Amino acid sequence: MEKKVLIWEAWFFMAFGLFHLHRIWGVIDRDSYAGFWMGILGSKGPFYFTLMGVLAGLCVLGIFTFTKCRGNNYWWRWIYLFGGAYVLFDLYAIASGLEFWNKLLLWMFDVDSIYWNAVWLFFVLLGGFSFLLGMKLLRQRKG
Repeated sequence: MEKKVLIWEAWFFMAFGLFHLHRIWGVIDRDSYAGFWMGILGSKGPFYFTLMGVLAGLCVLGIFTFTKCRGNNYWWRWIYLFGGAYVLFDLYAIASGLEFWNKLLLWMFDVDSIYWNAVWLFFVLLGGFSFLLGMKLLRQRKG
């Protein structure tokens, strides 16, 4: 199999990046950000299940792509394997209500935490990196 960037990969990284960049909202307004996401996680309504389904599907697609291209992967495809496994575990832990994961989420969304900005700025930086990687892959695919 030839080493190439698949059509959806650039868009995957750009969408993933934009999703993480929304966390700038959390740095700017802790209370409304934490309230929104804790409400989503607590209600388990249609938005929750749609988001969880899309994330799970993208993880499975990424892991499938990694294994399909085994031996001919770019460095960034390892993100599919490790990031996908992490997100699938995260989704499982949230859906099943694992106690230690719930404690972690409560800590992450504690608006009075001295670590708030460090946690959410990390995700913002991750989003920026991912978005830029997606743009690079789009140029690489077209070039």
